[in-house]
Amino acid sequence: MMKKITTIVVLLATVGFGSQAAAETVSSLRGATDIDQDSSAPAAKKYNKDKEPIARDYVQQPPLIPHKITNYRINLKSNKCMSCHSWSNYREANATKISQTHFESRDKNVLANVSARRYFCTQCHVPQVGAQPLVENDFQPITAISGQ
Repeated sequence: MMKKITTIVVLLATVGFGSQAAAETVSSLRGATDIDQDSSAPAAKKYNKDKEPIARDYVQQPPLIPHKITNYRINLKSNKCMSCHSWSNYREANATKISQTHFESRDKNVLANVSARRYFCTQCHVPQVGAQPLVENDFQPITAISGQ
């Protein structure tokens, strides 16, 4: 039993030192401001102007919102997104219609209205701003799935 506890303590200490070293190389979004001091808010980014749908980078990626959504109301009684993206309005609004997958229950039953688990659009779909990535990223989308 004592050997097991010693091993766990050594592992925890090793992990702690490793994460401390990693933390020293990552700079905070707060800049040089200490956590106990107030920091100034970053400059607001500008949302992209309305444009064509944004290409997806991977299978199952929720579509990105190609316009600003400031002041859009999405609550239990109202969903501003549906004024353009519903099946009855998308043509007139020249918008992408909501996917049929949004009309399925958790058990894959087809519903007459948007599923409650898909009703709050911004839990998956996000608008884009003209901002540089916070960290370096060399992600490349997959072009095809090769046979294994």
